[in-house]
Amino acid sequence: MPQGQPDSVPDDGLTTRQRRNRPLLMVHTGTGKGKSTAAFGTALRAWNQGWSVGVFQFVKSAKWKVGEENALKVLGASGEGGSVTWHKMGEGWSWVQRDDQSDNEAKAREGWEQVKRDLAAETYRLYVLDEFAYPLHWGWIDTDEVVEVLRSRPGTQHVVITGRNAPAALLEAADLVTEMTKVKHPMDAGQKGQRGIEW
Repeated sequence: MPQGQPDSVPDDGLTTRQRRNRPLLMVHTGTGKGKSTAAFGTALRAWNQGWSVGVFQFVKSAKWKVGEENALKVLGASGEGGSVTWHKMGEGWSWVQRDDQSDNEAKAREGWEQVKRDLAAETYRLYVLDEFAYPLHWGWIDTDEVVEVLRSRPGTQHVVITGRNAPAALLEAADLVTEMTKVKHPMDAGQKGQRGIEW
C-alpha cells in the first residue's frame, strides 16, 4: 500500500484505520478522454476485493456495447471476485440531442430513483454512476438532492461519478476530484473512434 503523508490530519476523533476506511465520493470530470475508463478501473479493483459493484450508465444507449460491460459481467459471473450488476438508463441523449428530451429526462430521473433505493438498501459496495454529471448539469436531476443523499448514505458504500461539467456543489462534496484535460486527441485530426480504444 502506498505510504504517502497527508498534508494535514483532521481533528475528527477518528483513528488512522477508521479514516482510511471511510466511504468515498469520487468524481471524474473534464473535457479529456478517460473519465469512464478510470471509473471502470476502480470497478475492477473493487471486483477483485470481492465487493459488489453496481454500474449505472446514464447516457449510453442500450444498443451501445462498451467493452468494459462485457468484461465486468464475465468477471462478476465467474464467482472469483465480487458480483457486478449493469444498468443502462438513457437512450444516448448526451451524444445525439433531439428536440424533445422529456423521455430521456424521465429515464434519467428513474435511474436516480433506483440509485437512491440501492443506496438505502446498501445493495452495492461500489457504485459507478457513469455520465451522471450530464443530467445534473442540464438540471434534469437536482444537484443539491444528490449531494444530500450521497452525504447521508449508510454503511461503507463508495460512489464514482463521471461526466463533463460536474456541478460545483458536487465537486465541493466529493472526497476525490480528478479533472481530465485534453492535450491532444485523434479526433482533432479527423480520426474517428475505433474498436479497442473507444469501445
